[in-house]
Formats: sequence, C-alpha cells, structure tokens
Amino acid sequence: MNWVSGIVVYVCVWWVVLFAVLPWGTAPPDTPERGHDAGAPARPRLWLKAGVTTAISLIIWLGIYALVVSDLISFRE
Repeated sequence: MNWVSGIVVYVCVWWVVLFAVLPWGTAPPDTPERGHDAGAPARPRLWLKAGVTTAISLIIWLGIYALVVSDLISFRE
C-alpha cells in the first residue's frame, strides 16, 4: 500500500466511524428554545467525538494495513 492509497483508506474509514460515533451520548434538551429543533442534542461534544473517531480509525487502519502488507490475502492475483 503506497502513501496515497493509505491516506484514502484512512479518510474513508474515518468518515464511516464518524457516522457510527455521532449518536453516542446525545440527548435532547429538556426545554428546547423557540426556533430550535426539538431533536437537536443539548451538548453535541463534536471535538470529543472527532478525537474518538480519529483514535478508532487509526486502530482500524492499522489492522487494514497489516492485512495488506502481510499478503495473507492477495489483492494482486
């Protein structure tokens, strides 16, 4: 795997993991303000979720990289 395909795989994995992490710990506000969506989370904590997404994506990417480099599964034949 060259560096370009490694980056592409990481970005794809990052986005998939982000959509899996986004609903974690969200709760609607007790009293929504007028004009705000009632289903919007009170505290979205996006920076925390971005950090968790980055860490999980790195672990998954390392597994994919190890699988590709080990030739356990050949992608060339």
